[in-house]
Amino acid sequence: MTLLVGLQLDDRRYALPLSAVERITRVVEVMPLPDAPRAIAGVINVHGRIVAVVNIRERFALPARALRLTDQLLIAQTPKQTIALLVDAVLGVIECAEADIVAASAIAPGMQTICGIAKLADGMILIHDLDRLLSTDEQRAANDAMTGA
Repeated sequence: MTLLVGLQLDDRRYALPLSAVERITRVVEVMPLPDAPRAIAGVINVHGRIVAVVNIRERFALPARALRLTDQLLIAQTPKQTIALLVDAVLGVIECAEADIVAASAIAPGMQTICGIAKLADGMILIHDLDRLLSTDEQRAANDAMTGA
């Protein structure tokens, strides 16, 4: 059994492995970083740690929109750093059988940020690959921007 955390952007559902999720919090003011890549919305302070906020709407070519009080931040750990994903809503923990997950490469080789697609009773959900959410150049630029902040 695979445990995922479901999240929503507009009417689309995505997921992350539960093991990568540190916490979920209500949206707070995001401080923009002038030299950060477009994928980085800015930074937030999480209990004394400065954490980059990733604009996954930008990554998935969804229309930009202003922050809403109902938005949430999903704090997750990548192999290289802690990041915050700005999402419309967190849907909760989803249990999914391994047999119900299809590797993204089996459907569309070369997908960069999606590692799998889970078949659920109420539809499908795309599973993020946090390792590839930001390119090496974007990670470096975000770290440089945060250091200069």
